Amino acid sequence: MLKIGILGVGSIGQSLATALDQKRIDAELVALSDQDREKAEAFSASLRSHPPVVPVRELIERGDLAVEAASQAALCDFVPSSLARGRDMLIMSVGGLLGHDDWFREAEEKRCHIYVPSGAIAGLDGIKSASIGRLESAVLTSRKPLEALRGTQFVLDRGVPLDSFNEETVIFEGSAEEAARAFPTTSNVAASLRLAIDRALPVRVRVVAVPGGRKNVHEIDVQGEFGRLTVSVENVPSKANPRTSQLAAFSALATLANLTRSVRVGT
Repeated sequence: MLKIGILGVGSIGQSLATALDQKRIDAELVALSDQDREKAEAFSASLRSHPPVVPVRELIERGDLAVEAASQAALCDFVPSSLARGRDMLIMSVGGLLGHDDWFREAEEKRCHIYVPSGAIAGLDGIKSASIGRLESAVLTSRKPLEALRGTQFVLDRGVPLDSFNEETVIFEGSAEEAARAFPTTSNVAASLRLAIDRALPVRVRVVAVPGGRKNVHEIDVQGEFGRLTVSVENVPSKANPRTSQLAAFSALATLANLTRSVRVGT
């Protein structure tokens, strides 16, 4: 049985751990880790399996697959430590992978797998298929409620006056790489799209603040020799964290479940 350790006991980490604890996935939860050890201990006590709370490197050592559900900053230790031990990993803070081609090269050399769930969007399977041919453009427009943007580093650094907006307002426009740096906690959709498309094609990202909005809405438009693909997903934010879409947690669960199945559907 696949042994899994989870770094991070925020909303997504707890969702994954609970699913494993309830045997909704045919795998074993062997450890938890979090910078807030007291919080992690309390959460572990609420689970039937009472997984041990351990330091990150011990978590990696205990399992076959290490799951990161913490932050981009956590990847700087998590990924190299996992690679050093030859462990497969599933990454939720996808933006932290951009610009680290060295990690991908080392994973290939050591035959490690880095799994990236589709997160809060749909259509990545079609986009990957389309990328086999020539692509001409890729644009992502993310419309976010003010609560999902409040307190983000970009908003704080630029002094974006969110509460003064009376209508939808574009607060950011740039590349996927720039979006990952500007919104490290909310740019995983842009990063996933970037990784799915040949790097020769720029991925343009627009972030729109929506006063009175209640959902995180992601619209993707990709054009190429295959034709045109457009996807729009309206995500219900997680109750525990308005910056996280419920679909992101579900996609991670689906990815883990897929690893344990003999039949896998989709590209």
